[in-house]
Amino acid sequence: MRPLFNQPTLINLTAILSNRFSNSNHLCTSISASPNLPINQIAHIICSVLQECSSLSCLKKAHAKIFAFGFQHDSRILSKFAILYVSFNRIDAAGIIFEDIPNPCCYLWNVMIRGFATDGQFVNSLELYSKMLVKGLKPDKFAFPFALKSCAGLSDLQRGKVIHQHLVCCGCSNDLFVDAALVDMYAKCGDIEAARLVFDKMAVRDLVSWTSMISGYSHNGYNSEALDFFDLMRSSGVKPNRVSILSVLLACGNLGALRKGEWFHNYVIQTGFQSDILVATAIMDMYAKCGSLDLARSLFDETAGKDLVCWSAMIASYGIHGHGRKAIDLFDQMVKAGVRPNHVTFTCVLSACSHSGLLEESKRYFQLMTGEFLLAPKLSNYACMVDLLGRAGQLSEAQELVESMPMEPDASLWGSLLGACRIHNNLDLAEKIADRLFHLDPAHAGYHVLLSNIYAAKSRWNEVEEVRKMMARRGANKSQGFSLIEYDNQVHKFGVGDRSHPQWEKIYAKLEELAAPMKRLGYVPLTDFVLHDIEDEAKEAALSYHSERLAIAFGLINTRPGTTLRITKNLRICGDCHNGIKLISKIVNRVILVRDMHRFHHFEDGACSCGDYW
Repeated sequence: MRPLFNQPTLINLTAILSNRFSNSNHLCTSISASPNLPINQIAHIICSVLQECSSLSCLKKAHAKIFAFGFQHDSRILSKFAILYVSFNRIDAAGIIFEDIPNPCCYLWNVMIRGFATDGQFVNSLELYSKMLVKGLKPDKFAFPFALKSCAGLSDLQRGKVIHQHLVCCGCSNDLFVDAALVDMYAKCGDIEAARLVFDKMAVRDLVSWTSMISGYSHNGYNSEALDFFDLMRSSGVKPNRVSILSVLLACGNLGALRKGEWFHNYVIQTGFQSDILVATAIMDMYAKCGSLDLARSLFDETAGKDLVCWSAMIASYGIHGHGRKAIDLFDQMVKAGVRPNHVTFTCVLSACSHSGLLEESKRYFQLMTGEFLLAPKLSNYACMVDLLGRAGQLSEAQELVESMPMEPDASLWGSLLGACRIHNNLDLAEKIADRLFHLDPAHAGYHVLLSNIYAAKSRWNEVEEVRKMMARRGANKSQGFSLIEYDNQVHKFGVGDRSHPQWEKIYAKLEELAAPMKRLGYVPLTDFVLHDIEDEAKEAALSYHSERLAIAFGLINTRPGTTLRITKNLRICGDCHNGIKLISKIVNRVILVRDMHRFHHFEDGACSCGDYW
C-alpha cells in the first residue's frame, strides 16, 4: 500500500517535531527526511517547535542543532532562543545571542532590559536602555518600568530623573505600571517628596504604589508618615501585603512606638501573617527596639522554623541592650542547632561584644570566623573590632588593625576611631584621623563635630571656631538632635531647648523642680559637652534642656508613678545627660529606657545598664 504522504507537509512536520522535541536529535533527522522544504519553512518549523521547549537542557541541545542547518545568523531564530534563555533565567546566555542580532525588534529589547533588571544586573539593563535610544528606537510602557527598577537598584536618582523625562515625552506618564515604578524609584533613591508628587497624580493606585510609598517613608526616616499612610491605604480599600506590614513594623521600632507596635502585632495575627518568618522576625525586632527585650525573646522562642535572619536579629537585639554574654550564648546555640553564621551574624555578635566591652571574647569570635567558618572578614567585621579596641583605649592596636586590613577603610570606620579619640582625649591621633576623614567625606557634619568636641574639651576655642568655619565652607550641616516619647497612642517629638510643645511650660517647670535634688545627689554638669566659649552658668543652662530631658519631663508629667519611660534619641546621648538621667531615675523611682543611635541605656535607681561604657 502506498503511504498516505510521500513527503511530510509543513503542518504535520511541525506536529511531529513538537511531539518529539524532548529529544533534539529528532529535529535533525525529521527535517533531513524532508530535503525539499524551503529554508524559510524550516526556519518557521524551528521557531514553532521551540515554543514546546520545556527544559534548559532541551533548549541547549536545540541551540547546538541550529548550526547544522546554517541558522546561526537568522535573526528570527536567534530572537526566539534569546527570549527562551531569559525565561529560563539565563540572561547572560541571552545577552550573548542578543549581541549577534543585527536589528533586534522592540519586543526583544524590552525582554532583555527586563531580564537584566530582574536578575539584578542593573548596570547592564540601563546600558541596553541607552543603546536602544542610540539606535533610534522609542522606549514604551514595557521598557520604562524595568529601566526605573534598575535606577532604584543602583540608587541612581539622576538617571531616574532623566528616564522620567523620557517617559513623559513618550506619552507613558499616565500608565499605572510606569507610575508605580516611578514611585518606587524615587522612594528607593531617597526623594520621598518626588515619590509623593507622582503618587498623588496617579488616577488609579494599586498595591505596589501604596507599598512603595509606605516602604519609602519608613526607610527614609519618615516613620510617622509611614504609619499614617498605612491607615490611609486600608481606608482606601487596599489590602496590605507583607512588604507594607514589614515597613510599618520597622517604623514602629524606629519611633519606639510600643503601643502602635502592639496594635500591628495583633493585626498580623488577625490577617494570618504570623506564620511568615520575616514578619515574625520583624515583630521580634520591633519589640526589642521599643525596649521590650523579654517579650522579643519570648516571641523568638515561640517562632517555628527560625532562619539565619531570625537568629541574627535576636543576637543583635541582645547587643544593643548591652547583654553581650547573652548574645554570645545565643550564637553558640545557633551553631549547635546547625545554622551556619554568615558575615552579618558575626557583625551582630562582634557588635554585642563591643557594646559590653568584651574584648577577649570578640578576638576569639573574630578568629573563629576565619578559622572554623572560613569567612574572610568584611569591612563591617573589621569596624566592630576597631570600635571595641578604641573603646578599650587600645588606640594603637586599633590603628594597626585598620592599616593592615586587605581593603581600604571607609569613612565610618575612621569615624569610629575618631570617636574613641574623643573618649580618651587623644588629640594628636584625632587630628591625623580627621585629616583622612575630611578627605574621604568632607561634607559629613558628625566628624567635624567630633573633632570640635575634642578641641572644646581642652578649651581650644580657636580650633573649635576653625572647625566651624570649615563646616560652613563645605556645607556640612550638623544633624539636629531630637528625642521621641510615645504617650496616648501618639509620638511626641522634642528638640534641644524646644518650646513648641503645648505643655512646654510644665515641662520646663518639672526640670527646674528636679534640679535641686539632682545637685544634692552630687550632680555636677559636664560643661565640656557644650561647644561654646561661654560662662559656666550659661553652659549649665544649655545642658539642662537637651531633648532627652524634655521628653523625660513630659513623661513624668503625663504618666502614672512607676510607669516605665521609653525615650528614643536620634543621636548619641551626651555624657552630661547620661549622668543626669541616672540621678533622675533615682529621684522619681522610675525605670527610664533611652535608646540612642548606638544602643539602649536602662536607667534605674541611679545606675545605667551600660556601666558607663558606651
